[in-house]
Amino acid sequence: MAERPIKLTIAALGGQGGGVLADWLIEIAEAEGFLVQSTSVPGVAQRTGATIYYLEFFPRAAAERAGREPVMALMPVSGDVDCVLASELAEAGRAIQRGLVTPDRTTLIASTHRSYTIGEKSAMGQGAVDREQLMDLVRSQAKRLVLFDMEETAERNQSVISSVLLGALCGSGVLPFRKQTFQDEIEKSGIAVKANLAAFEDACRLAQRGDSGYTGKVKSKLMQEVPVRSRTPALQPLLDRVRRLPAAVQPVALEGTRRTIDYQDPAYAALFLDRVERIAALEARWGAGTGSCALLESTARSLALWMTFEDTIRVADLKTRGSRFVRIREEIRADSGQLFGITEFMKPRVEEIAGTLPAGLGRWLLGSPRLSGRLSRWTGGKQIRTGTIGGFLLLHIVGGCKRWRRSTLRFQEENARIEKWLHRIEQLAVNHYALAVELSRAQKLLKGYGETHERGWRNFTALIGLLDFLATRSDGAALLSRLQDAALADEEGQALAREIAALES
Repeated sequence: MAERPIKLTIAALGGQGGGVLADWLIEIAEAEGFLVQSTSVPGVAQRTGATIYYLEFFPRAAAERAGREPVMALMPVSGDVDCVLASELAEAGRAIQRGLVTPDRTTLIASTHRSYTIGEKSAMGQGAVDREQLMDLVRSQAKRLVLFDMEETAERNQSVISSVLLGALCGSGVLPFRKQTFQDEIEKSGIAVKANLAAFEDACRLAQRGDSGYTGKVKSKLMQEVPVRSRTPALQPLLDRVRRLPAAVQPVALEGTRRTIDYQDPAYAALFLDRVERIAALEARWGAGTGSCALLESTARSLALWMTFEDTIRVADLKTRGSRFVRIREEIRADSGQLFGITEFMKPRVEEIAGTLPAGLGRWLLGSPRLSGRLSRWTGGKQIRTGTIGGFLLLHIVGGCKRWRRSTLRFQEENARIEKWLHRIEQLAVNHYALAVELSRAQKLLKGYGETHERGWRNFTALIGLLDFLATRSDGAALLSRLQDAALADEEGQALAREIAALES
């Protein structure tokens, strides 16, 4: 046979309708007089499972002229794929890694949005793949590229991404099938026909443009200009203080001020700015020769995160906010009159309970083995349904305790730790500016609550204990940075222990 099959691979995540898309294409191909073969290979459970669908299309008329059916493959082969459909940017990267996308042959149709992998979500540090690098990779490998945000297109049309992928494929012209046949198949399915057709048409139009020009850069809140006026006159003094800081640090300080107000109150935000101004004075004296505000910026960022640490009050407050229920309703696409429920899985330990109590009472509880032992019998995993009156009120009452947060044991412990950390930064900045900068960044080890926070604090304390030694080394800052990376490498702290052992030997 002179003709060869058209080879197409679909890389989709569970729940995105990859199987539906494959079925649509089979029906469309057969309606257009093509033989088609389809196979699928389910992946491991990353982001609800990633599956590869592989299809080959061959004209029935050509097979009849040759007097035999074509032999078609069951799996895609590196360097031998005409088109790859990727429902998410990292899936496009995976296809490239497997050699399914080649510059001399393959049309790559991919969405620019990200659905983060389990590895990215569970990383103790910054685990997300760099978007700009992914975009550079995608743009460098395909013969032809169709690239736009398919998730946004689906949501705009109240549809699903499978219909967007189908429209993008139709608009690309990779398959020699009539557009009407694509539309007829959507109508034949009988499911959300109007929305799916709208998404199909939108995607078809976008695909004809090719590359959307998306750069992969995400505009951060910290890139926005600092306003001149606050929303309320009472907060204007805080904004004025932010604007008196060096310009490079103002966006970070503004976001930290907003965060601490939301966490506690304007007085707490004023304390945040007091501490930032302490480091600003230090920066002006000892960091002037560096040509940047590295110490001030990193300390302000870390301080905002540490001062809004996650305690039981914060967790309960966030879980009962109206905006959270609105967001979840939008994510699951529930209708305005449709009911839905939320079950919170919580495992409070005696330490979290004691941390929420007034400092004296909390210390007494932790100091009483008998009472702590009895209480621990009731601290196993809890399931609280915030969609019920009882469950919502329970968490709402706990979240409402933030007016008394300053008197709690956890707040007083964290506040004392913050002051010691700032004092150590001030000491180091005099003669070891770079080491002080790395110490300010070490706060990233402290995250979450419960056992997660406890592990982070253990690693952080281990690094603090090495500061005097590191201050004697010319490469002390680089070593501290390396130790932080080791601390974030695994939950058990084994990598950090090996690094410390190597330093001490």
